[in-house]
Amino acid sequence: MTTREEILTASAKFPKPAENTFQYGTAGFRMKATLLDSVVFRVGLLAALRSRFKNGQIIGVMITASHNPPDDNGVKLVDPMGEMLEASWEAHATKLANAPSDEDLVAIYDRLVKEQNLKDVKPHVVFARDTRASGPRLVAALTAALDATDTEYTDYKLLTTPQLHYITRCLNTQGTPFDYGVPTEEGYYEKTAAAFKKAMQGRKPSGGVTVDCANGVGGPKLRELVRFLPLISEGGLEIRIVNDDVVSPERLNSQCGADFVKTGQRAPPSSQAKPLARCASLDGDADRIVFYFMDADNNFRLLDGDRIATLAASFIGDLSRSAGLGEKLKVGVVQTAYANGASTDYIASHLKLPIICTNTGVKHLHHAATKFDVGVYFEANGHGTVIFSDLALKRIGKYEPKSPAQSESLETLRALTQLINQTVGDALSDLLLVEVILAHKGWGPKEWDNTYTDLPNRLVRVEVTDRNIFKAVDAERKLESPPGIQQQIDGLVGKYKNGRSFARASGTEDAMRVYAEAATRGEADDLASKVAGLVKQAGS
Repeated sequence: MTTREEILTASAKFPKPAENTFQYGTAGFRMKATLLDSVVFRVGLLAALRSRFKNGQIIGVMITASHNPPDDNGVKLVDPMGEMLEASWEAHATKLANAPSDEDLVAIYDRLVKEQNLKDVKPHVVFARDTRASGPRLVAALTAALDATDTEYTDYKLLTTPQLHYITRCLNTQGTPFDYGVPTEEGYYEKTAAAFKKAMQGRKPSGGVTVDCANGVGGPKLRELVRFLPLISEGGLEIRIVNDDVVSPERLNSQCGADFVKTGQRAPPSSQAKPLARCASLDGDADRIVFYFMDADNNFRLLDGDRIATLAASFIGDLSRSAGLGEKLKVGVVQTAYANGASTDYIASHLKLPIICTNTGVKHLHHAATKFDVGVYFEANGHGTVIFSDLALKRIGKYEPKSPAQSESLETLRALTQLINQTVGDALSDLLLVEVILAHKGWGPKEWDNTYTDLPNRLVRVEVTDRNIFKAVDAERKLESPPGIQQQIDGLVGKYKNGRSFARASGTEDAMRVYAEAATRGEADDLASKVAGLVKQAGS
């Protein structure tokens, strides 16, 4: 059969639900798993096309829905260097997913081949999934598309999302000056563990850390990583793993995980941590992490993505200066509107580092971070990483230290470039990054928390009939439509000390996210409630 006939035959097994319209967003496609079969099949076609566009380079496909409930699932593409799918190709994904018939689908596929002037090269794809029960079924839809397009592929089974990004980059950089590592799961553990040991410089952590793995794929993968880390008896880090049940899929993200902690501003009910003990929570696919602790009075204290960003930026800035590279490396921080105002002020006033504010979504932050020699980006939800430019890596690698102190700082900095997963936010490497910094500073969670005082804030979800009527501008900090709503929000904000509020559309559902902060908890809650009321009224 011809490729056209192969696609027609295979597609007939995965018909598109007639009543649904799909859109590829920051998280790829994400929805109820029962609706995804046709979508995943068509993403397989896109992956084959993208590989041909990249002259046969390997494209990654990850089947996951991250922090969503167990009955959801999703799918997204990974470009050759481990980055998110190029934005201009998101529209192609959306067109393929919404083709009403198999014939229409093939017509769009053929048109893309011609429009993109695709060469007749062998496509290559790698893929993996998280622990959701729907994963194996969706893999079958994906491989049907890859078989129909004569794509060479490898199934890496269960991986965290960052591990697939890592492997994709490693495969595409083998044998080049930009070799990123051994393209296997074990290679990931070995590289991460070796860099962690080197970055610690013999320093011992103060106590252990309890990690809530959201009953997702991060649980077994963290246990595997621990096997490669220095033993506790050798001064290694004690990592206590909780919520790692992947046998019962319905427990995924249930009363646990980074999103539960960040949104609810409380520890998981299963957390048994004692006061001042370090705790962390991953999300379902281990690409985000938040930290927290109970203070001496048993009050919950959150150390979110803003805190990780300020900690990392401060440490890397200090290391650069003490290594003798302070004038040669421009360190900067990228935030979104969700960043707490106190963190923004701390970065600008205390750390004296430049800040870029972008739209929400990792692809926006990642792109902005490349404008710095060392770009630190974390969304408040704990999703982020640090990017070192090629020039920065060259300078760090070639610099000759002038003293033993410079030499030690330089070695630590070099180790961090290996420890940090620069392809995408990675909860496991970010966990170890934070532990390295705290060990070097001799800090516990209390000292970290004391760097600045967060303004009280509240995030509220508001269901609306159609999220698309809300159009945001100014890095999503203001609404230009519906007409007049921003003036109403500004009027409310002006009534509160240190008040700030904005509303932005969800990328995955007909809902709005309303964020508010103010000088006191009561004022922040009140402001959030009133802005949510405006949004509800405008969107109903």
